[in-house]
Amino acid sequence: MKTVRWSCAVALALAIAVPSTRAQEPPKPGPEHEHLKKMEGNWDLTMKFGDMEDKGTVTYKMELGGLWLVSNLESTMLGGKFYGKGMDTYDPATKKYVSYFFNSMGARPIAMEGTFDNDKKVLTLTGEAPGPDGKPMKYKSTSEMPDDNTIKFTMWMGDGKDSAFTITYKRKK
Repeated sequence: MKTVRWSCAVALALAIAVPSTRAQEPPKPGPEHEHLKKMEGNWDLTMKFGDMEDKGTVTYKMELGGLWLVSNLESTMLGGKFYGKGMDTYDPATKKYVSYFFNSMGARPIAMEGTFDNDKKVLTLTGEAPGPDGKPMKYKSTSEMPDDNTIKFTMWMGDGKDSAFTITYKRKK
């Protein structure tokens, strides 16, 4: 009799536990990810730092189940090669866009988050990362998207009074 009760108890425990141990349904891309998906493709870019101007290219592609926009950037900067990789997504839990940018001039990423203004077609992100001197620095960026083939990116560093640089992206035809 004890064996029957023990078997029933184990069967009941398994019946209760099994549904909760099933794999959780992976998240699905939402309308905010569709906004990011519009950037997929190959782009030419022009970066301006004060009086200096450099050219380059960037490729955007949705990856990881359509949840992340991955960018690969190549350009010249200050006379040398510059490489960058970005990963952008929308986090439904915080209701914010999230951005990570890694580059060949530093060992730590710039992490930012923010919102997209549908009326103005502007993505505004803020964050903090090590500055050129290694100390924490505030960052702010805006990406204006006047049409499907143009992005005007502006980055502010530190006190944010003057932009550090701008990048104009034009979709390759």
